[in-house]
Amino acid sequence: MGHPFPIREIARQAGLSEATVDRVLNGRGGVRESTVQEVQRAIADLDRQRTQVRLVGRTFMVDIVMQAPERFTTAVRAALEAELPSLHPAVLRSRFHFRETGPVQEQIATLDRIARRGSQGVVLKAPDVPETNAAVGRLVAAGIPVVTLVTDLPASARLAYVGIDDRAAGATAAYLMGQWLGDRPGNVLTSLSSGFFRNEEEREMGFRSVMRARDPERTLVEIAEGQGLDATQYELVRAALERDRDIRAVYSIGGGNDATLRAFADLGRECHVFVAHDLDHDNTRLLRGHRLSAVLHHDLRRDVREACHTVMRAHGALPPAGPPLPSAIQVVTPYNLPPPPAAG
Repeated sequence: MGHPFPIREIARQAGLSEATVDRVLNGRGGVRESTVQEVQRAIADLDRQRTQVRLVGRTFMVDIVMQAPERFTTAVRAALEAELPSLHPAVLRSRFHFRETGPVQEQIATLDRIARRGSQGVVLKAPDVPETNAAVGRLVAAGIPVVTLVTDLPASARLAYVGIDDRAAGATAAYLMGQWLGDRPGNVLTSLSSGFFRNEEEREMGFRSVMRARDPERTLVEIAEGQGLDATQYELVRAALERDRDIRAVYSIGGGNDATLRAFADLGRECHVFVAHDLDHDNTRLLRGHRLSAVLHHDLRRDVREACHTVMRAHGALPPAGPPLPSAIQVVTPYNLPPPPAAG
């Protein structure tokens, strides 16, 4: 496990004791395989972030805690690591705590561990439930500022929210849906990964409000709790299509779009309009293949940069500023997709 990092730095990155890291690095045994993997991940994270060691300034350790499908957390990790060298005057280190699904108690346990061991800030994407709000309160009481990313916890003690105006995004999706469907008959499937994420609830409310005003005769069919994961999403969509022969369009709020399209194809059904969110790897591929009509996107690099700046301001490393403005909502079609990255 060759690397140039001192044990103290690896231990800080992994959130483990120096003695535990020393046992892992020297193969002394007595540690769980999951702990070995945590040390390996910490070394990999430090290696990706090592270009920052040349920057002069205060060092911040920020914890990124998210419940989201792997395709989205991968995009967030890439966005943050692309922004690290520009976060003057600070040297920022990040620890990642990602999970796709699971009981809320697991994420609460992660937040409480961070509160006990310390951090300069937490960037959080979590369900809006009382237990999460209480955990945010414990972090803030421990002197750790919390910034919500992508989805808000407005009843919590969080310092700020960074992301889009989700109600406006849902309204935009409804406008596009109405324009493209026109007078063609058909119901619209709205798909949420979970009813406990504030951003998804706001998008659905914005969508439903505009659809009701502009196209009141069209039926909206809602499914939820697929967690944006392909296996569960496929079963939910297929069941909805079998129950309702008139579904002809989709507003995908929570992802799992490959599975949704596969359910349509397996039943020999056509999807006339498909509006989704976020230019992750899957949606970029689907959009490039003209299988999605449009993707509502926001600049993740801008968002993570703003989240980090908010944490830095909380510690006096940057001048004070007002609350972050909502991110711009970009409507991306197959015809204005960013070009693919050049081959290395």
